[in-house]
Amino acid sequence: MIQQADVYDITIIGGGPVGLFTAFYSGMREMKTKIIEFLPYLGGKVPYFYPEKIIRDIGGIPMISGEKLTEDLIKQAMTFDPTIVLNEQVTNMERLEDGTFLLTSNNGAQHYTKTIVLATGFGSLKSVKLDIDNAVDFEERSLHYSIKKLESYRDKNVLISGGGNSAVDWANELEPIANNVTLIYRKPAFTGIESNVSKMMNSSVEVLNPYELVELKGTNGQISSALVKQVAMNATKEIAVDNVIVNHGFEINLGSIAEWGMDMENGTILVDQTMSTSLPGIFAIGDVANYPNKLALIAGGFNEGPIAVNSAKQFILPHEPLKHLFSTHYEPLTLEN
Repeated sequence: MIQQADVYDITIIGGGPVGLFTAFYSGMREMKTKIIEFLPYLGGKVPYFYPEKIIRDIGGIPMISGEKLTEDLIKQAMTFDPTIVLNEQVTNMERLEDGTFLLTSNNGAQHYTKTIVLATGFGSLKSVKLDIDNAVDFEERSLHYSIKKLESYRDKNVLISGGGNSAVDWANELEPIANNVTLIYRKPAFTGIESNVSKMMNSSVEVLNPYELVELKGTNGQISSALVKQVAMNATKEIAVDNVIVNHGFEINLGSIAEWGMDMENGTILVDQTMSTSLPGIFAIGDVANYPNKLALIAGGFNEGPIAVNSAKQFILPHEPLKHLFSTHYEPLTLEN
């Protein structure tokens, strides 16, 4: 028989920014909370891919690095002492006769919970690799899929391939410190935020679109030049480069979670206005959640998390009215000040 002490009110699968803020709010709702994270650390893709990237689209924070944001979110999430489980990937979900969920991880560990909040992002972190035969010869030496330290690109000739927010942001971040920055994109129009695209277009960044990267030249892991080709034409151009950064997105892979039976679309999980999936008691937030007019920003995920927590609490206690909750009025927090 399951001991009540072993059953959590909410188990959050995913310890990225959205999962961390959700754990804080779950604690404010006085719900017994657990986070299960596949990686050996909290923070998700932000500290892994973007530790020095400057984030400016969170209300009240003019600018903050990915690394500092992660540190602050972890500190905030720990306010109510949630249980943290790292290095585990949930592979199986079973609803028991009493309605409790049994989650089983890849290492055989079992977790009991009344509700589940999926904050998995797009699943395992795997960048879309550059589809060029010899690309692997340069990886992690002069070909990169993320930037760990901006300073390592100082006075270098940098080529960025991509047209989304990451590629445009990195072009703007590197422009003041690199010798030169060239950005190529295979489509005529960029998908990044308009103001950031405008900033790039009005800077010294050389923009080539629609162009694609077709060949890398170099020896011993060091790129010396890149051959780019104008899409749908035979015109090519060879560019002297020291480093190539590829931002072609991530492969969407939720693993076995995709087989739980939830309604899905294009690798994401469909939810309603309460963040509920098609399986009662299971909620989805952040990148993995799909609903009309979704705001694909961290700030949007910070809104979705509390909605999911409130919905989870009502799922557990359907006959108890849910009161409004404000951190400025929450006694355990105000007593600390």
